[in-house]
Amino acid sequence: MNETIITALAAVAGIAIGFGIKAFLERQAIQREESKAGQILAEAREQARLLEISAKDKALEIRTSAEADIERRRKELSNEDERLQRRRTELDTRTEKLEQREQNLNKRQSKLDKQANELDEQHQAALEQLQHISSMTKDEARGLLLQEVEKEARSDMARIMRQIEAEAREEGEERARKLITMAIQRVASDHVSEITTSVVTLPSDEMKGRIIGRNGRNIRSFEQAAGVDVIVDDTPEAVTISCFDPVRREVARRTLQKLVTDGRIHPASIEKSLQKEEKEVEKIIKEAGEEAAYEAGVPNLHREITRVLGRLKFRTSYGQNQLDHAIETSKIASVIAAELGADVEMAKMGGLLHDIGKAMDHDTEGTHAGIGAEYIARYGVPPQVVNAVAAHHHEVEQETVEAIIVESADAISGARPGARRESLEQYIKRVKSLEDIAMSFKGVTQTYALQAGREVRIIVRPEEIDDLDATRLARDIAKQIEETMQYPGQIKVTVLRETRAVDYAK
Repeated sequence: MNETIITALAAVAGIAIGFGIKAFLERQAIQREESKAGQILAEAREQARLLEISAKDKALEIRTSAEADIERRRKELSNEDERLQRRRTELDTRTEKLEQREQNLNKRQSKLDKQANELDEQHQAALEQLQHISSMTKDEARGLLLQEVEKEARSDMARIMRQIEAEAREEGEERARKLITMAIQRVASDHVSEITTSVVTLPSDEMKGRIIGRNGRNIRSFEQAAGVDVIVDDTPEAVTISCFDPVRREVARRTLQKLVTDGRIHPASIEKSLQKEEKEVEKIIKEAGEEAAYEAGVPNLHREITRVLGRLKFRTSYGQNQLDHAIETSKIASVIAAELGADVEMAKMGGLLHDIGKAMDHDTEGTHAGIGAEYIARYGVPPQVVNAVAAHHHEVEQETVEAIIVESADAISGARPGARRESLEQYIKRVKSLEDIAMSFKGVTQTYALQAGREVRIIVRPEEIDDLDATRLARDIAKQIEETMQYPGQIKVTVLRETRAVDYAK
């Protein structure tokens, strides 16, 4: 029993001790936590204090900066206010001066208005007095004055126009003369003396009978085979061959010459000789075309073009051989193109081929310029050259400077001394056309063609044509001559206006 109580007491004592220890440990833990919380609170207070100090420093800096900025702005506003005050003072002073000047101007304007009224009255009185003295109204006097001023102005205008035209013409002629002279000197071809002939010389007049043959069979066979007309007339020791085709005429001439030399003339020998001479002439044509292209410096032409070009060897115009003319034109065009900075190759080719249509114009309808341009275009010739060929007689518009150069070279080659011959009938017709063109203009009384058609002199009525109209008339006549006539070189147009004063002593 006692042991049980002792055990129970021991247990109770152990429990009490345990609770005491636990309570002690708990108090120790609470004390430690309270110590940590106090430390954390102290650190937080320290940080808060530091942050408060930093914030106060920043606030102080901001306040200091703001105060400095406010002070600066205050000074600027003060300066601006002073400047505006000075400006206001200046404007007030200027306004006072302007008001004073306006008053002075008003006073002066009043005086001027008064003087103007007085001058108007005096002017009106003077006009009335002038009208009374001259017996003319104001409008009549103005018309007379304007008429005199217009007459004087037109005279001055005509003089200035003549002076400008003379200066431009002198400068242009000198430059053109220099260029053309240099081109001709560098080409330096011989004067034309060769002309294709259709006359066959006979050893005797007895040969005419053998050419005609029995009942005319020889001459009929020859004409039918050769496609030409053989004219046997009274010309001693010669017969004439007529044909529009120069190549066919040349074949016939060479054949008849061989037959006359051989002496055996009959239909069989005629046909055989014609075939042989056709091949020979074709060979000559081919070689002539190749030589022309080589001499002109135009390589790589199509062989058909060179073949047709060679046919110009037997074509002449005003006594000028057309193949030689084509070569010469090509050379002149190349020199001019080189001096002007144009395409030399295009100019050379255009000059060589510009008259190729003359080798075909008897077989094809159309002008030789159009025929030639259409033909060479088939064989890949450049468009610039085609246009130069087509436009060298202004049948189409010239599209390039090379086309203009080809036209100029063609004119130079045909117009140089000794290049062409002109029949009397054509010369008379050209001169009469010159005079007729000049007479067709209003105010012209007489016209005279001088210097072998190189100048036309025109006399006009002075009461219908004044100085300015005379200048215009010369230009209009020259323009119409250019558009309606073909001629070598240039034609000078001179208009004479003469005023005569006539009176009679009675």
